[in-house]
Amino acid sequence: MVQFYQFSAKSLQGKEINMKAYQGKTILVVNTASKCGLTPQFEGLEKLYQKYQDKGLVLLGFPCNQFANQEPGDEKSISEGCVINYGVSFQMFSKIDVNGKNTHPIYKYLKKELGGFFGGRIKWNFTKFLIDTEGKPVKRFAPTTKPEEIDKFLADFLS
Repeated sequence: MVQFYQFSAKSLQGKEINMKAYQGKTILVVNTASKCGLTPQFEGLEKLYQKYQDKGLVLLGFPCNQFANQEPGDEKSISEGCVINYGVSFQMFSKIDVNGKNTHPIYKYLKKELGGFFGGRIKWNFTKFLIDTEGKPVKRFAPTTKPEEIDKFLADFLS
């Protein structure tokens, strides 16, 4: 059986991170962009992370430039933008593709497990996937679902 923990991804700092590092945690995976109308969600995502990290929540951000060229920067500018503008302290990864022939394996897996309204495609930046402590994707949130709305779900899910 394919599990989330078999994958790895490169951090913004260029370090390969195995998802096994997050075993036993509740994980929220989100594809991000720094020049998007939804970019202010970084602030809400960071609040979620701060509120629930002691209860085992991990946030993993994957920058993507596939939607209207809204993540044009390199790793350094992405990192600086996330930290300076939104105080992001959760794990951010190198830029990836979430659709098409070069889709990152993590996103191939997530889309297969939890197809959305558009089937196996990611519709836009800030699509979110919740993975339980067993590594099973359990919920997909639309790009327009604000972190504050996810907070209500997490409060029950993590209790």
